[in-house]
Amino acid sequence: MTIITDKIVFGGKSIGKINGKTVFLSYSLPGETLDVNIVESKSDYDNAEITKIINPSPYRVEPKCKYYGKCGGCNMMHIDSKYQVELRKEILCDIFNQEEIDIKNKLSLVTGPEFNYRARFQLNDGGLSQRSGNVIIPITNCQCAEEIINDYLSKSDVNERPKGRIHLFGSKYVCGQNKIMISQAQENIKKEVIGKSKKNIKIKENHYFAGTLYSPENTQRVKINGKEISFDVRGFFQSNLFVFEKVLKLICDNLIPGKNILDMYSGCGAISTFLSDKFENVTLVEHNKDALVYAEENMAGKKHVSYGMSGSNWVKNCQTYCPPFDACVIDPPRSGMEREVCDYLCKSNIPQILSLSCDPRTHARDCKKLLKAGYNLEKIYLLDFYPNTSHIESLAIFNK
Repeated sequence: MTIITDKIVFGGKSIGKINGKTVFLSYSLPGETLDVNIVESKSDYDNAEITKIINPSPYRVEPKCKYYGKCGGCNMMHIDSKYQVELRKEILCDIFNQEEIDIKNKLSLVTGPEFNYRARFQLNDGGLSQRSGNVIIPITNCQCAEEIINDYLSKSDVNERPKGRIHLFGSKYVCGQNKIMISQAQENIKKEVIGKSKKNIKIKENHYFAGTLYSPENTQRVKINGKEISFDVRGFFQSNLFVFEKVLKLICDNLIPGKNILDMYSGCGAISTFLSDKFENVTLVEHNKDALVYAEENMAGKKHVSYGMSGSNWVKNCQTYCPPFDACVIDPPRSGMEREVCDYLCKSNIPQILSLSCDPRTHARDCKKLLKAGYNLEKIYLLDFYPNTSHIESLAIFNK
């Protein structure tokens, strides 16, 4: 069967129609003529694979990676790098348009290196997981990895790498001589209990994360924009530090200094450490108490209060104890803001809200609620953290 593709949608697949039915295709581009084979048929759409490229897009290129199409990571490496960015912008605009939000004239771009940008990996039995199936690909090089990671991959024998799932973090931004860290096996970790007994916790206390565990063997430190930030290599931390340092500056540049700021879903406090330069007091809310251990380390000497709980629990139980906020930075998980948190922000009248997101669909949903509550969307940025993939992160600047 032959198809002419129309456009790329969220997730990186192109779509077209055969006999009036929508067909999704991986590893294709808009405007291509392709012979395809239907591999999965649903009631309202089909999934297909390319059997022959009849008329390729002028933006189709030869992928640099020998594992491309097998590894579960990249899905846009067959596309010219500059055109990739235009497609990601188009996808972001389309998703916001679905929520009746026109961002085309407010959208800016934050970019970094096209290759060799990624510092954080999860390896399974020394390799990466195949896109579909349980096959492990024993890689010796990754086009997206920072050179320090590739040096490890090229010099280490795949069979001698740690078994099971391990976390690997290596970057030129790492402090000290050892620029790469592999997470320790669970049985080798020396855990230190941090904080007071939970029975002694008071809502206003800074150590609301008492009783959590700290693992020195898995602690990594990076230096970004002049500040050292520590985190657990097994937990979440940004993978592209080249873009992250630009985003941190962008956040600070878009904030009017004030007295109190809320950092919702603060993680290890990487953003809070910079917010403390512009605000007298920072309130951190993060359900992952292990991450808050590092936030306390990163915020040492700075006036702040940490709440180790979900955003919804903070809204229900603690927000009335907090002072009025002059600004809020919110960076929720892929699922977006919790309903209670979004409702709180909509009613809060906080003058400045900076909303970060790693999922454009939930971001558009939450932004629509803020707009209905009377906030103005001043600017929005596509944060191009992951070139050669369809992954999209964004930052929206709201004022009231």
